[in-house]
Amino acid sequence: MSDFDYDLFVIGGGSGGVRAARVAAGEADAKVALAEEGRYGGTCVIRGCVPKKLMVFASEYSAMTEDARNYGWTIEDGEFKWGGFKEKLNAELDRLEGVYRKLLANSGVDSFDARASIVDPHTVKLSTGETFRAKHILIATGGRPVRPEIPNADLGLVSDDIFHLAELPKKVLVVGGGYIACEFACILHGLGVEVTQYYRGAQILRGFDEEARGLISDAMSERGVKLHLGTDIVEMRCATDEDYTGDDQGAISMGTRMHEDAVADAEGGDANGPIWVKATNGDTEIFDRVFFATGRRPNSDELGLEDLGIELGRKGEIVVDEYSQTAVPSIYAIGDVTDRVNLTPVAIREGMAFVETVFKGNPTPVDHDLIPSAVFTQPEFGTVGLSEEDAREKGPIEVYSTSFRPMMTAFAGRPDRVLMKLVVCQETRKVLGCHIVAPGAGEMIQLAGIAVKMGATKEDFDRTVAVHPTMSEEIVTMRKPTRTG
Repeated sequence: MSDFDYDLFVIGGGSGGVRAARVAAGEADAKVALAEEGRYGGTCVIRGCVPKKLMVFASEYSAMTEDARNYGWTIEDGEFKWGGFKEKLNAELDRLEGVYRKLLANSGVDSFDARASIVDPHTVKLSTGETFRAKHILIATGGRPVRPEIPNADLGLVSDDIFHLAELPKKVLVVGGGYIACEFACILHGLGVEVTQYYRGAQILRGFDEEARGLISDAMSERGVKLHLGTDIVEMRCATDEDYTGDDQGAISMGTRMHEDAVADAEGGDANGPIWVKATNGDTEIFDRVFFATGRRPNSDELGLEDLGIELGRKGEIVVDEYSQTAVPSIYAIGDVTDRVNLTPVAIREGMAFVETVFKGNPTPVDHDLIPSAVFTQPEFGTVGLSEEDAREKGPIEVYSTSFRPMMTAFAGRPDRVLMKLVVCQETRKVLGCHIVAPGAGEMIQLAGIAVKMGATKEDFDRTVAVHPTMSEEIVTMRKPTRTG
């Protein structure tokens, strides 16, 4: 008789944990349990990728009526109704959570709606008081957004809060310059919100290709996002009547009411606004909401890891080897809690590699090289491989780049520009990086990512016949390098 209740106990019901659990149970015939204290589906399904992408779709309709008129249609502008959208969004998230639960049940995984901690290398304790022995433990607890360490930061929202707003605010300050900040700045602007964005750095989307960053920054500003670079919050608090200027008594009385609501709600950790903000440039302004997108932290707290000798990094990430194994041989970790590449498909791949290694006798290191990704700004940004700046540090390169107004929006009279870019190694001729800024860039980069992952050369791209007339044909028609070095 086995000394263990389970072959595998998974802590965390997000995409990575669920995939590992059901594959281990369904394909490797392991006895598996999974504990999740919140909603099944994790960040991606419940409070990240899925609801965000649905909000992206909703926000893009705001420009379509004008475009349609420019194409000859008689069509009037409409009004976005947050309540109706939110109701349908919640129903879709409920459906997807049900799918995740069903996948686990159909695979024979025992599910526990409880918080789990680790007592020893083989024992898991649940918040219900139950304890279980497992031969292997997999931590897949993900991460969470954090607020900056400034006074009254609790008055601001984080990304988890956006989907639960009772009403859509009229005026929002977005703080941050990463992909989450930029995506939500574009989303909220598209839904009719007046958006101001502060970022303390010199340019948004740090770490991505410089040319692409610049084009997206210009496009966001041109569309109406009030982007302030080199700017951060110095002070924030609930606004008072004294903060309002002018003779607009309506605004003042509204400010009084909203201030009273904010004070009451702030005691519960939420503010209904308005919020007075002072910036590093000296500007002061009142916003209905302040949205912080200034970083995330791995969910490694209160799991009992330090007592077990599991190493944690500076941000609390669980340190693992190339097989996702911790310093304790029976305990593994995957996904955002390891802070390697924080993308849902990566967590799923890490979960699959874990099952191959531990349950199928096929040691499989995780491959984090040449991962395509997309940033759902407006316009979208798709990228795979090295940026021009990173590639230059590795040796001589050629850059093939073109920026132009695409036919669809040019005909409609919009100034939007797109970017198609290849970074090529001079010696091997391999395409080291591909960067696309354009509508549908996320769809395009998935296909380009296959070629780059396979080691395609510039000449392989050149031999591919263009699909005409499309934006993406420029990827295979650029013959002369824009610059070398």
